[in-house]
Amino acid sequence: MDIKAKMPSTVDAIKVAPGQAVKKGDILCVLEAMKMKNQMPSPIDGTVTSVSVEVGARLKPGALIMVVE
Repeated sequence: MDIKAKMPSTVDAIKVAPGQAVKKGDILCVLEAMKMKNQMPSPIDGTVTSVSVEVGARLKPGALIMVVE
């Protein structure tokens, strides 16, 4: 499942690494938008297969952050 940015934001923290198992609700990353920090929870149980961004990256809506399968 693709995890994408919902609004223009900046990557504040990445909490997982490729190959890491996650449960539904685990925090994957933290995005900052409009001076607010938004935690991105995993929508499914699975494994992080790739992370496409780095801390500090500026994202547009729909930008791919990571993939969880």
